Amino acid sequence: MSNELDLTKRETFRQWTYDKLRYCDTDRQGHVNNAVFATFCETGRVAFLYNPEDPFAPPGTEFVIVRLTLDFRAELRYPGRVDIGTRLLSIGRSSFRVAHGIFKDDTCHATAEAVMVLFDGKTRRAVPIPESLRARLEAL
Repeated sequence: MSNELDLTKRETFRQWTYDKLRYCDTDRQGHVNNAVFATFCETGRVAFLYNPEDPFAPPGTEFVIVRLTLDFRAELRYPGRVDIGTRLLSIGRSSFRVAHGIFKDDTCHATAEAVMVLFDGKTRRAVPIPESLRARLEAL
Protein backbone atom coordinates (compact mmCIF):
# COMPACT_ATOMS: atom_id res chain seq x y z
CA MET A 1 0.00 0.00 0.00
CA SER A 2 0.96 3.58 -0.46
CA ASN A 3 3.28 4.94 2.22
CA GLU A 4 2.52 8.56 1.35
CA LEU A 5 -1.18 8.61 2.20
CA ASP A 6 -3.40 7.24 4.94
CA LEU A 7 -6.04 5.44 2.90
CA THR A 8 -8.13 4.76 6.02
CA LYS A 9 -9.08 8.46 6.26
CA ARG A 10 -12.01 9.88 4.32
CA GLU A 11 -10.19 13.16 3.70
CA THR A 12 -7.58 11.31 1.61
CA PHE A 13 -10.10 10.90 -1.21
CA ARG A 14 -11.60 13.50 -3.57
CA GLN A 15 -13.77 11.32 -5.81
CA TRP A 16 -16.72 9.53 -4.20
CA THR A 17 -19.45 7.13 -5.20
CA TYR A 18 -21.41 4.48 -3.32
CA ASP A 19 -22.84 0.97 -3.49
CA LYS A 20 -25.81 -0.54 -1.73
CA LEU A 21 -25.11 -3.55 0.47
CA ARG A 22 -27.28 -6.44 -0.65
CA TYR A 23 -28.36 -9.43 1.38
CA CYS A 24 -26.90 -11.68 -1.34
CA ASP A 25 -23.47 -10.10 -0.68
CA THR A 26 -23.23 -11.85 2.68
CA ASP A 27 -21.61 -15.19 3.40
CA ARG A 28 -22.17 -17.94 5.97
CA GLN A 29 -20.62 -15.81 8.71
CA GLY A 30 -23.15 -13.05 8.05
CA HIS A 31 -20.65 -10.47 6.85
CA VAL A 32 -20.10 -9.11 3.36
CA ASN A 33 -18.06 -11.65 1.39
CA ASN A 34 -14.48 -10.72 0.53
CA ALA A 35 -15.10 -11.01 -3.22
CA VAL A 36 -17.68 -8.22 -3.07
CA PHE A 37 -14.96 -5.76 -2.06
CA ALA A 38 -13.41 -6.13 -5.54
CA THR A 39 -16.79 -5.11 -6.97
CA PHE A 40 -16.84 -2.05 -4.70
CA CYS A 41 -13.42 -1.10 -6.08
CA GLU A 42 -14.70 -1.55 -9.63
CA THR A 43 -17.60 0.79 -8.85
CA GLY A 44 -15.07 3.37 -7.67
CA ARG A 45 -12.87 2.99 -10.76
CA VAL A 46 -15.83 3.25 -13.13
CA ALA A 47 -17.03 6.46 -11.46
CA PHE A 48 -13.45 7.76 -11.58
CA LEU A 49 -12.56 6.90 -15.19
CA TYR A 50 -15.65 6.46 -17.34
CA ASN A 51 -17.53 9.53 -18.47
CA PRO A 52 -19.69 8.67 -21.52
CA GLU A 53 -19.89 12.34 -22.57
CA ASP A 54 -16.12 12.87 -22.35
CA PRO A 55 -14.25 9.54 -22.31
CA PHE A 56 -10.84 9.43 -20.64
CA ALA A 57 -9.47 6.64 -22.85
CA PRO A 58 -8.36 7.92 -26.26
CA PRO A 59 -10.16 6.42 -29.30
CA GLY A 60 -9.16 2.82 -29.94
CA THR A 61 -7.88 2.30 -26.39
CA GLU A 62 -9.32 1.13 -23.10
CA PHE A 63 -8.24 0.71 -19.52
CA VAL A 64 -7.56 -2.74 -18.12
CA ILE A 65 -6.79 -3.65 -14.56
CA VAL A 66 -3.59 -5.67 -14.14
CA ARG A 67 -3.27 -5.69 -10.36
CA LEU A 68 -5.58 -5.29 -7.39
CA THR A 69 -4.49 -5.50 -3.77
CA LEU A 70 -7.02 -5.36 -0.96
CA ASP A 71 -6.52 -4.88 2.75
CA PHE A 72 -9.52 -5.80 4.88
CA ARG A 73 -9.69 -3.53 7.90
CA ALA A 74 -13.05 -4.18 9.59
CA GLU A 75 -15.93 -6.59 9.24
CA LEU A 76 -18.76 -5.26 7.08
CA ARG A 77 -22.38 -6.31 7.59
CA TYR A 78 -25.67 -5.95 5.74
CA PRO A 79 -27.80 -3.71 5.52
CA GLY A 80 -26.72 -0.23 4.47
CA ARG A 81 -24.47 1.31 1.91
CA VAL A 82 -20.77 1.86 1.49
CA ASP A 83 -19.06 5.02 0.34
CA ILE A 84 -16.18 4.38 -2.04
CA GLY A 85 -13.37 6.91 -2.25
CA THR A 86 -10.98 6.80 -5.21
CA ARG A 87 -7.86 8.80 -5.99
CA LEU A 88 -4.88 8.75 -8.30
CA LEU A 89 -1.60 7.68 -6.69
CA SER A 90 0.90 7.77 -9.56
CA ILE A 91 1.28 7.72 -13.33
CA GLY A 92 3.83 5.65 -15.22
CA ARG A 93 4.61 5.29 -18.92
CA SER A 94 1.57 3.18 -19.85
CA SER A 95 -0.02 2.59 -16.45
CA PHE A 96 -1.28 4.40 -13.41
CA ARG A 97 -2.14 3.49 -9.83
CA VAL A 98 -5.36 4.34 -8.05
CA ALA A 99 -6.34 3.88 -4.43
CA HIS A 100 -9.73 3.07 -2.95
CA GLY A 101 -11.19 3.40 0.51
CA ILE A 102 -14.38 1.51 1.40
CA PHE A 103 -16.28 3.21 4.23
CA LYS A 104 -19.54 2.60 6.06
CA ASP A 105 -20.42 5.51 8.29
CA ASP A 106 -17.14 6.56 9.95
CA THR A 107 -15.40 3.18 9.67
CA CYS A 108 -12.93 2.24 6.95
CA HIS A 109 -13.66 -1.41 6.12
CA ALA A 110 -11.08 -1.89 3.37
CA THR A 111 -8.41 -0.12 1.37
CA ALA A 112 -7.15 -1.12 -2.04
CA GLU A 113 -4.70 -0.21 -4.75
CA ALA A 114 -5.17 -0.98 -8.42
CA VAL A 115 -2.82 -0.72 -11.38
CA MET A 116 -4.54 0.25 -14.60
CA VAL A 117 -2.93 -0.02 -18.04
CA LEU A 118 -3.87 1.87 -21.18
CA PHE A 119 -4.49 -0.89 -23.70
CA ASP A 120 -4.73 -0.76 -27.50
CA GLY A 121 -7.99 -2.39 -28.59
CA LYS A 122 -6.53 -3.85 -31.80
CA THR A 123 -3.05 -4.99 -30.77
CA ARG A 124 -4.18 -5.99 -27.26
CA ARG A 125 -0.96 -4.48 -25.88
CA ALA A 126 -0.14 -1.65 -23.51
CA VAL A 127 0.44 1.75 -25.09
CA PRO A 128 2.04 4.91 -23.66
CA ILE A 129 -0.27 7.34 -21.91
CA PRO A 130 -0.56 10.45 -24.14
CA GLU A 131 0.20 13.82 -22.58
CA SER A 132 -3.46 14.92 -22.90
CA LEU A 133 -4.61 11.92 -20.84
CA ARG A 134 -1.75 12.38 -18.37
CA ALA A 135 -2.90 15.98 -17.79
CA ARG A 136 -6.50 14.86 -17.21
CA LEU A 137 -5.40 12.20 -14.73
CA GLU A 138 -3.12 14.62 -12.88
CA ALA A 139 -6.04 17.05 -12.54
CA LEU A 140 -7.91 14.41 -10.56
